[in-house]
Amino acid sequence: MTLKRTFDIVAATLGLILLSPLFAVVALIIRLQDGAPIFFRQERVGRGGIPFRMWKFRTMVVHAEHLGAPLTVGRDPRITRIGHWLRKLKIDEFPQLINVLKGEMSLVGPRPEVAKYVVMYSPHQQRVLDLIPGITDPSSIRYRNESDFLATSPDPERTYVEIVMPDKIRINLEYAEGASAWSDVVVVLQTIMKIMPGREAETPMPVRTPREELTHAA
Repeated sequence: MTLKRTFDIVAATLGLILLSPLFAVVALIIRLQDGAPIFFRQERVGRGGIPFRMWKFRTMVVHAEHLGAPLTVGRDPRITRIGHWLRKLKIDEFPQLINVLKGEMSLVGPRPEVAKYVVMYSPHQQRVLDLIPGITDPSSIRYRNESDFLATSPDPERTYVEIVMPDKIRINLEYAEGASAWSDVVVVLQTIMKIMPGREAETPMPVRTPREELTHAA
């Protein structure tokens, strides 16, 4: 067993134990405000292109996946009242500690993508599928307010596919080259700092058109 896997198991186990009271409160609020189900299990693409079900607290109306795109943009009307709060503090992601214990995810790794966008990966971008997906990663910190950023675009899905997604993959591939157990701890701590109440939200990044992005990269 690698040091990273050992760290994942210990941290996920402790996390689930310590957060169990919070889980109970969140589950009760969701049930009282919006009914069942409490959890939402969405299919994502994991390491090696193998699909798995990722655990989240439900933050959107039932069957929201059939009512719009996989992306959530700005004040998406599908998001429930409690869902806005859970998303802001990233509490909706905490149940993924279950995926970590099962070995489907790691604490730190590229956020697993839905199949709709994975099929758009270039051969180079497909290298990200060699990595174990995670609950957080450096690109998640950079794109902390991705939803607000996409809301400033006239075509959010195109902006995501042509600008945001490639940049997130680039960030994660670069991080993976020198990743260590210590660097993972740093990423986890940075993530916690970003989601702490009272932190000011970053100004959404300016939208570039695909042509502007290519010019900038050159």
